[in-house]
Amino acid sequence: MQHTGILRSWNDERGFGFIAPTHGGAELFVHFSAFPRDGTRPTPGERLSYELGTGRDGRPQAVKVVRSAVGEARERRAVAPVQARSAVRDHDAGRRPRGGHRRSQPSVLGLLTLAALLLIGGGWAYQRFKAAQPLPPSVEVPTSPMAPGRGTESPHPRFRCDGRTRCSQMTSCAEATWFLQNCPGTEMDGNHDGVPCEQQWCTSPVAR
Repeated sequence: MQHTGILRSWNDERGFGFIAPTHGGAELFVHFSAFPRDGTRPTPGERLSYELGTGRDGRPQAVKVVRSAVGEARERRAVAPVQARSAVRDHDAGRRPRGGHRRSQPSVLGLLTLAALLLIGGGWAYQRFKAAQPLPPSVEVPTSPMAPGRGTESPHPRFRCDGRTRCSQMTSCAEATWFLQNCPGTEMDGNHDGVPCEQQWCTSPVAR
């Protein structure tokens, strides 16, 4: 089982020292032979990890010691080249263009073609819009001269189709005749003889 502690003291001439366990308790004897043979000397105050063993006198002592500072330094030395290579790759990747992923810039010819297509499409849509527009709801058309004997209206009155279709909506025989001849949907000639509103306007004694 791995334990941790602080190297409280060290006798370099005699090659041993004592470790204060992190979780408390009596200081633990440690011999130089328990340290890794890496050419470094233990330093009081450094952190250590170790396993518990038994010395020649039967007392517990630290064995298989790992110096935390040395281990961290080794880890940093091992990681540093990898990080450096990664940084160089990222830097180079940011500087050189990526041929497979380079964003293509739109050409001038492509932009002009797109603009021409938009103009053509807009003109076509405008022509369709104009063609679909209805004619004005009412158009004034001069009437033909009124037949003799059908009233005393002006020979060239001016009327317009405004939605009226019945005799009760007319004001004269001339107006009824013009509506019958020029406006759709009129209901003023029941016997289909070409003379509208015979009882109201055109042949009645009170017709005008």
